[in-house]
Amino acid sequence: MLPLVTITIFLPLLGAIILVAVPRLSVGAAHLVGIAAAGLTLLAALGIWLGGNGPGPAPGRGGATFGQVEEVNWIPSLGAAYRVGVDGMSLALTLLTAVLFLVSLIFSSKITDRPRSYVALFLLLETSCLGVFLALDMVLFYVFWEVTLVAMYFIIAGWGHQDRQRAALTFFIYTLLGSLPLLLAILALYLGSQPRTFDMRLLIAAPPLTGLAATLTFILLLVSFAVKIPLFPLHTWLPIAHTEAPTAGSVVLAGVLLKLGTYGLIRFSLQMTPDAFREAAPYVIVLAVFSALYGAFAALAQTDLKRMVAYTSVNHMGYVVLGVAAAATTADATARTLALDGAVLQMVSHGLVTGALFLLVGMLQDRAQTRQMNEFGGLLQRVPLLGWFFVLAAFASLGLPGLAHFPAEFQIFLGTFQNWAWAAAITVLGIVVTAGLYLRAIQATFLGELSTRWQTLPDLGRRELWAIVPLLALIGLVGILPSWLLDFIHRTMEQIGS
Repeated sequence: MLPLVTITIFLPLLGAIILVAVPRLSVGAAHLVGIAAAGLTLLAALGIWLGGNGPGPAPGRGGATFGQVEEVNWIPSLGAAYRVGVDGMSLALTLLTAVLFLVSLIFSSKITDRPRSYVALFLLLETSCLGVFLALDMVLFYVFWEVTLVAMYFIIAGWGHQDRQRAALTFFIYTLLGSLPLLLAILALYLGSQPRTFDMRLLIAAPPLTGLAATLTFILLLVSFAVKIPLFPLHTWLPIAHTEAPTAGSVVLAGVLLKLGTYGLIRFSLQMTPDAFREAAPYVIVLAVFSALYGAFAALAQTDLKRMVAYTSVNHMGYVVLGVAAAATTADATARTLALDGAVLQMVSHGLVTGALFLLVGMLQDRAQTRQMNEFGGLLQRVPLLGWFFVLAAFASLGLPGLAHFPAEFQIFLGTFQNWAWAAAITVLGIVVTAGLYLRAIQATFLGELSTRWQTLPDLGRRELWAIVPLLALIGLVGILPSWLLDFIHRTMEQIGS
């Protein structure tokens, strides 16, 4: 049987190695290698899905069944091994990652500045992100986690905008410091296990820590994942990183890298320190509510379209954390599963919607050389495809029924409402504010009188359509028919919530 999980993880790295090993590749050939590697990775990920996640070890308390497990000894003296596998949550995020990297590399095929390095770094970043989602060994997980920082740093620093060096350094310092508590937590989980192991399946089936040790480990995990998500007040690296990153960098930063934090919150905090999470859940819920509202109001204050979209990520990721924290403390299994289903579906929908918005803002910036909405007006008359696509993605972001965010947010709020009605009620205000800020952005940018300054703007070209149309199609598909995703997400979340 083909080791599809390993193939999915390392296909992008193979593409990166080809780019490094063949120095005389033309610009077009370099981009073709990247698109081919990302496309094959998507096919391999679809192969995992079509193959099912098969039977795995029986879940313990808060456990989950992993399928298609591949395991090879790595550091036997430590009990560390190359262990990878898939469940419903990691499969959903693997598919999201494969889609977003493919469309990002299609969009980036216009890059002529050091294209081999640019594409190779994107492929290295894809391998590391896939490795985080599919690793079942804590040492392997941490290695992939750290490589994402290095790859993203060089993408921002090398191909970002005017203040890219400061943005890259801010991103790297914040996220590197945020990784140190994760390393300490991994060591604590390892030392607390009997027999000692880095096998995440065993630590999930039988959480090794209790009492003060579990509480301290949970705090370390929460700090680390809160930086990555990000939660207020550890979010301050995000706006500058997004503002200065190249367009494709912003797509994968918001669409994939932020999900490493929420994925870790479920996989580590909820599954490996469940009792400590349950005790701390009220405080995490307060943080989630505050982050959701802060992100919405901060986005409302922006005039830069890219910064506005960046702050809405803080808002939407607050909803995800709210769902996970509510599940950690809710006694009713149905409500727990509902909140977790919504949280994972929101990770996917946020990646699609925010990825589309960043692409569209990048397309507008390429044409106008500005992102300030107060400099536009009436653009719908000149660039109707770009304008209507932005309207569709904006309506998806504000939670319009029939689009991707609605089924995710509805389940989060429904699962939260039973025990935390006040939190759900307050957080819904964020949706109202988000609706207002996007309607303002549409009005200022695309409606009204067209300035003579923008009379010659071209509409979307073929390359841009190949990048944006698949995301918009998936946004509609997830909104109208979410069951194809929820079927395998629910199987895993039902086990975790049981």
